[in-house]
Amino acid sequence: MKVNDLSVKIYADGAELNGIIEMAKNPVIKGFTTNPTLMRKAGISDYKKFALEVIAAVPDRPISFEVFSDDFEEMYTQAMEIASWGKNVNIKVPITNTKNESSGNLITRLSEKGIFVNVTALMTLEQVNEVMHCLRGDAPAYISVFAGRIADTGRDPMPVMAAAAKISMQRPNTEIIWASPRELLNIFQANESGVQIITVANDLLNKLSLVGKDLNEYSLETVQMFRNDAVKAGFTIVY
Repeated sequence: MKVNDLSVKIYADGAELNGIIEMAKNPVIKGFTTNPTLMRKAGISDYKKFALEVIAAVPDRPISFEVFSDDFEEMYTQAMEIASWGKNVNIKVPITNTKNESSGNLITRLSEKGIFVNVTALMTLEQVNEVMHCLRGDAPAYISVFAGRIADTGRDPMPVMAAAAKISMQRPNTEIIWASPRELLNIFQANESGVQIITVANDLLNKLSLVGKDLNEYSLETVQMFRNDAVKAGFTIVY
């Protein structure tokens, strides 16, 4: 299957402005996400300045920005402010705060206000059902399930993601995100599971040209790489 034939939408996940601008040129990329960890790694110090630059660079596709307080009242204030920055902005809200207190009431308050929320860091179906129960009104919503982190624990994320996709059908304008993919294959697994969106980091997106590549050709290129690197390193063995 070719990437253009997939029903799952691919969102670029990152916090480097130049990378976002470059990915915006690719019609395969249907949206963008970021988070405080990615922003810190990219050296971002002025949250609002960076966000406004991204919104200006990509005015035609959805973009997620995350609240970063640990206090729910301040999260609400941050969410309302961030939402005012652009019509294509949706607000990432963690499923709990760091004290493991549920964000359910916050999700309800924001969705009642018509805010497009992206509830993030979920890993169980119980959490998916909790979010669905808390959403109100008809504002769109994303539910980000971290399939890659589920897989990191030795569990197969496919059953969870497929079940989450079915649960999302109970509410209009609600989409499941396959978050934290580890390899390009995950895009096709996400498509098979029925989730609507997968967020993919730029280093994986750069491998999209490999989709469908002839494996014999790829094998030869790998052999050539090993040989070329050995020559460049100047390796010798004295017999």
